[in-house]
Amino acid sequence: MAEVALKVAGLTKRFGGLVVSNGLDLEINEGETHAVIGPNGAGKTTLINQIQGELRPDGGRIVFRGKDISNESAPRRARLGIARTYQITSIFPEFPVITNVALARQVSSGHSFRFLRGAVTDRTLIEPAREMVTRVGLEGRARDLAQDLSHGEMRQLEIAMALATQPRLLLLDEPMAGMGGQDSARMKRLLAEIKRTCTILLVEHDMDAVFSLADRITVLVSGRNIATGDPDGIRADRRVRDAYLGHPGGA
Repeated sequence: MAEVALKVAGLTKRFGGLVVSNGLDLEINEGETHAVIGPNGAGKTTLINQIQGELRPDGGRIVFRGKDISNESAPRRARLGIARTYQITSIFPEFPVITNVALARQVSSGHSFRFLRGAVTDRTLIEPAREMVTRVGLEGRARDLAQDLSHGEMRQLEIAMALATQPRLLLLDEPMAGMGGQDSARMKRLLAEIKRTCTILLVEHDMDAVFSLADRITVLVSGRNIATGDPDGIRADRRVRDAYLGHPGGA
């Protein structure tokens, strides 16, 4: 039986009278790419916010690698190995690509932003940063300013920065948002490579990407998990078709 990397049990989050996470249960196994899909307003990003620590749940538990982290801060969760492209990978547009990645490495290793000199000159930061830049396909842009990248390249840089923190769980919230066909295809290839070495929770509206990348898929509707299974099982599930996949444009 696969080892569970993350377990969410009875997760509940309310905003006033609106229940966004409604007794939600979810398990992600070590080494898998687990996609979470559902209509707009289903609670997907709220789920990621609670796992990452940006939001505290009103009820339920979040257990990461056997440790209850429900009350841990976001920085503490990052140190335990949870990385999120949306939260951790804030780009410094005025710095070169490789410096952005070296800074992410520097902060994740416990150093403060005392700061830029080390990220520029310290080989223990620069060499891993160069490796991550190459891994995401930006080796030709390593010395270019981040602000000069295309939208798709900025997304690649965000992932390089997240990977530089050596995550045990990578939370990806719509990594293909706003991309054209060529950039989406490049990102899809990148995620296919990353999934070989990293446990991933993927929220994405591109259903072609979801069904080709995910080992398992969970479908959220109104803050509840209505189905979890492999891609073939999810495609065939009548509840899922009725609630989501059967809708015109239902990505």
